[in-house]
Amino acid sequence: MSGGTHLENANPVIFQRSGERLLTATDEDEDIHDPIDDREIFDILFVSINDPEHPLSLEELNVVEQVRVMVNDAESTVGIEFTPTIPHCSMATLIGLSIKVKLLRSLPERFKIDVSITPGTHASEDAVNKQLADKERVAAALENSSLLEVVNQCLTTSRST
Repeated sequence: MSGGTHLENANPVIFQRSGERLLTATDEDEDIHDPIDDREIFDILFVSINDPEHPLSLEELNVVEQVRVMVNDAESTVGIEFTPTIPHCSMATLIGLSIKVKLLRSLPERFKIDVSITPGTHASEDAVNKQLADKERVAAALENSSLLEVVNQCLTTSRST
């Protein structure tokens, strides 16, 4: 949750979560190559990342949608676009950083990860996207123990049901 008492979006619209992905025997067999796809990324990330201000997942706030997850397993690339709940959301960089950290922690190192704001949905999208694309800025942010603690709080799944 935000450290302040004022919420930017005090009454967000809450969306229904998507259903659980049904796993097949092939999905669970470690001896069979199972390419990473958009639904797997969506399941790993968005049901388990909470909004910094609300005890809701990014999926429940429609900040993330499966259609905005682009995966190319053969080229080892993952692209995610996220949509802040309001156009002037001051938490956009923190949300993007949380998504990026979760991906970095969950995917094999071979993947190149691109996280950005859905075009036209945020007043400062260019500045936020520039920060999220800059490896040195991301690394420096993750060395800040206070910021890392907030990111880890967003990645804690116990807040959301």
